[in-house]
Amino acid sequence: MTSQVFSKRELVVEKLANQIRRGEIVPGQRLDGEHRLAEEFDVSRGTIRQALGELQRRRLISIRSGIGSFVTFDGHALDQRLGWAQALAETGSNVTTRVLSIEAISGANIPELPDEVTLAEAIAVRRVRTTSGEDGSQMAVSFECSSVPAIGSLRDLPNQGLKDGSLWASLRAEGLIATNGQQSVDVHALDEREAAILGRPAGTSFLRTVRTSFNADGQFVEHVLSLLDPAHFTLKLTFGDEA
Repeated sequence: MTSQVFSKRELVVEKLANQIRRGEIVPGQRLDGEHRLAEEFDVSRGTIRQALGELQRRRLISIRSGIGSFVTFDGHALDQRLGWAQALAETGSNVTTRVLSIEAISGANIPELPDEVTLAEAIAVRRVRTTSGEDGSQMAVSFECSSVPAIGSLRDLPNQGLKDGSLWASLRAEGLIATNGQQSVDVHALDEREAAILGRPAGTSFLRTVRTSFNADGQFVEHVLSLLDPAHFTLKLTFGDEA
């Protein structure tokens, strides 16, 4: 029987990949720098760089070079891997979520879905979030349309509703845990439909984010288009190299 021989790069890739899958390296955890990893594995920094590139290709890590971004609510950073509701709750903010609709849709009808995601059918969950003003009135601060794969228990969401009222909990129950992805941000003028949902005049400028997430194995988890009130939500940037 012929034994398989792995290159140094492959050995580094497999060891780190196994640590990620076993949860020894958790989502969001920063890896050691190239120099430290090269010492640990007794290989060159070039080998480490190649290994990290392969892990990124497998969507097991995300390499941010030069700049990163995150969204805050009233100055509090939001961990969007937890979903908007949980992330907002952790800031201590008094934000209420109302589900507008949950329905099955064709993947072809999902706006701005990346070409790399092939999806015949999806479940769309539309929500609006409100916060209380000083006079006790409710003001809408965001509108989100989340699209998730129509698989397993998620296929029943239009009839059963969200698990514990949370899309994040529903995804987790199906074994879909986002670990990486991509996000774009721009300024968007509300159209008539969006303005009616948010209770604002048409043409009002909102922050718009489009986020697509995947799990550690590269499986599609969620595509979210969010409209955020810039009076509460802010995009912040960080600089530096991080893996």
